[in-house]
Amino acid sequence: MLDEVNVQFYNLPSQLTPLIGREQERQAVCALLRRPGVRLVTLTGTGGVGKTRLSLQVATDLLDDFCDGVCFIQLAPVSDPELVIATITRTLGIKEVGERPLLDLLQSYAQDKHLLLLLDNFEQVLPAAPQLSKLLAACPHVKALVTSRAVLRVHGEHEYPVPPLELPDLSHLPESETISQYASVALFLERARAARPNFTVTAANIRTIAEICVRLDGLPLAIELAGARIKLLPPQALLARLEHRMDVLTSGPQDVAARQQTLRNMLAWSYDLLDAGEQRLFRRLSIFVGGCTLEAVEGVYHALGDMPAYVLDGAASLIDKSLLRQTDQDGEELRFVMLETIREYGLEWRWP
Repeated sequence: MLDEVNVQFYNLPSQLTPLIGREQERQAVCALLRRPGVRLVTLTGTGGVGKTRLSLQVATDLLDDFCDGVCFIQLAPVSDPELVIATITRTLGIKEVGERPLLDLLQSYAQDKHLLLLLDNFEQVLPAAPQLSKLLAACPHVKALVTSRAVLRVHGEHEYPVPPLELPDLSHLPESETISQYASVALFLERARAARPNFTVTAANIRTIAEICVRLDGLPLAIELAGARIKLLPPQALLARLEHRMDVLTSGPQDVAARQQTLRNMLAWSYDLLDAGEQRLFRRLSIFVGGCTLEAVEGVYHALGDMPAYVLDGAASLIDKSLLRQTDQDGEELRFVMLETIREYGLEWRWP
């Protein structure tokens, strides 16, 4: 009879395409999860930045560190926070026992196991975060790697913001032979050649390709959708149409969730998770080209007869939910900045 403790749990989905770039991020997150005092790491970032793909690679890299395995829990189909523990329990194959609470069953199962839980798309079930904390507290050798567009805000959480892919400097472009050293360009070329195998980088299109990646803020999902358009549009025509990127970056793969099939769907997923006040602030922030100061946004609220006192907490929430960034360089006033891709989506909504 097979000894249960020698069976390593593994259910990570196989990836059909290589992970491009992310060497530094892989190393950093792996190092974080290998630290004895770190039990919960949350990969945060705007939709389409590549949190899931990075997390799957990290979990694969760490498989030998967890003798009882790695468990991938897909939370995107789960809208009720009360079902998160049930989803983890079901994924691990734990059977219900009478009226015993599922959290108790899960804790009994995992309390002596060296296990990594990878929970993907936690942003729509954030109220379940305290339950995850209870599970980790009861199971000293279990660690959790979470992907979420918003931080969980629980004790012991270590946030790792996932940045966009590295972009080329348009003022100092390398030769066409080495432009793919930038992960954003390499991803664009990989997707373009998947759609049009004879597509090549030339002296005539190298700058346009770089500009496409920069225009799309280095967001992997947007770059992938743009690369697929090379089948129909040459680079210069594609770049021109990115003035209205929401209408161009559509028709993603059919075997992914609907929110990942178009750029608009991806951003709508994040917008729909905001409350009414956050949505209003998001729309108002989108009118500022190149960012704005806190005082500027408060001025808009004051002019419209609304309470400017909300802006500070609202902006903090949008930062937590990866829709807004802050810059506070030495000697400069605090500014709020949106990625241009996110800002364009905000402009589509009826203002204010």
